[in-house]
Amino acid sequence: MHRPSPGPAALVSLLIAIAGCAPTAQLSPSAAPSAAATPATSSPAPTASPEPTPTPVPTETLTETFDPSVFGDPTTVDNAYYPLTAGTRLTFEGQVNGDEGERIAHSVVMTVTDMTKVIDGVENRIVYEFDLTDGELVEAELAFWAQDDEGTVWHMGEYPEEYEEGEIVGTPAWIAGVKEDKAGIYMYAKPRLGTLSYSQGWGPDVGWADRARIFETGSATCVPAGCYDDVLITAEYNPDEPDAYQLKYYAPGIGPVRVGWAGALEKDQEVLELVTITTLTEEELTKLRQTVLDMEKRAYELNKDVYGTTEPAKPAG
Repeated sequence: MHRPSPGPAALVSLLIAIAGCAPTAQLSPSAAPSAAATPATSSPAPTASPEPTPTPVPTETLTETFDPSVFGDPTTVDNAYYPLTAGTRLTFEGQVNGDEGERIAHSVVMTVTDMTKVIDGVENRIVYEFDLTDGELVEAELAFWAQDDEGTVWHMGEYPEEYEEGEIVGTPAWIAGVKEDKAGIYMYAKPRLGTLSYSQGWGPDVGWADRARIFETGSATCVPAGCYDDVLITAEYNPDEPDAYQLKYYAPGIGPVRVGWAGALEKDQEVLELVTITTLTEEELTKLRQTVLDMEKRAYELNKDVYGTTEPAKPAG
């Protein structure tokens, strides 16, 4: 459910945007009296008070600080707003803009596997996802997630297969720890309004530079799968498209339940609603495991310089 990321030009735009977001610290005026106000006396003239040291102001960063030593049980992902329990399948339906601006049926199926993969020194939970547009497969993806000891979920990379008329036409993978790729934050343990935007990962070779910020908390929404309170809404954006946001709605204990958009830029405008939540049977989990292994086998052949450098996926436990 990720929007296409910007091309290499986004790096320059992002650096400029981040520099522009940093507030300027203000110094208090000096307490020194003026010369005219100094009394004529033999006593020494009062000296100016020292300028106070400004309080450090937090600034946005291009990438997040990643410490593999704080992941004691990384594949247990029980974050309230992004839980990943093996065998859970979320099915979304909605629409997206076509090439001529027409609205086309769009669906996404996201399934949490019982497979794991070590990335950048941390074991990750693997999620398998595929997208259908007008009933045709347009993308399948392996995505990698790990939760740190505080409960924050990290986005560690993706291997997508892009399809046209049933044929793979691209595999723009990014994997943390390979080349310049960096892990990013996907969901804080305790999301709060007013926090700075955060990187969701950094893959400059494929233009992955998505960022997000907390848009709203304590919201409510209804979708075909049910009605939810205490909903968190995040705004994801591409720094090369400053007036287009993908809004994602997360319900506690469930995860994503709705995808919308905001901004003036009329591009994609993907909308999705959670339609069903299902739990796979053991037989279905076994088939899914083979799907992951088959996809990984292709990844080693089609994406040797990035995915080909990683350790093989394996069943959890």
